Amino acid sequence: MDNHLAQPKVLAQRYVWIAVALALLVVAIIFGIYFNRVSDPYILNVLAMNGDRDRGYAIFQINCAGCHGVQADGNVGPSLHDVAKHKSKIGLIEQVISGKTPPMPKFQPSSQEMADLLSYLEKI
Repeated sequence: MDNHLAQPKVLAQRYVWIAVALALLVVAIIFGIYFNRVSDPYILNVLAMNGDRDRGYAIFQINCAGCHGVQADGNVGPSLHDVAKHKSKIGLIEQVISGKTPPMPKFQPSSQEMADLLSYLEKI
């Protein structure tokens, strides 16, 4: 009789261990993706630089204002006011260089230009 009562407990323990293993796997995948992004040489180079807000504004006017508006308040593309509060620096860099959100084109500024653009985006 005791063996019969122990089986549900053993099964419950197995389910708990399976759930813990799956949770750890998900966390490992998320951290793997994050560290892969952070190890990108271009991103590391951009993050190591000090950007110039005024040069970032000029880069924005030339490359971004046509869609995001002269004051970054939106036009064809969305407003970018407070965008740095919603996206990390890495997320902003990836957004700019990826071209994964059409109609935004893929844009590959130099590391310094990207650092300058980040500096501008953080202030609007």
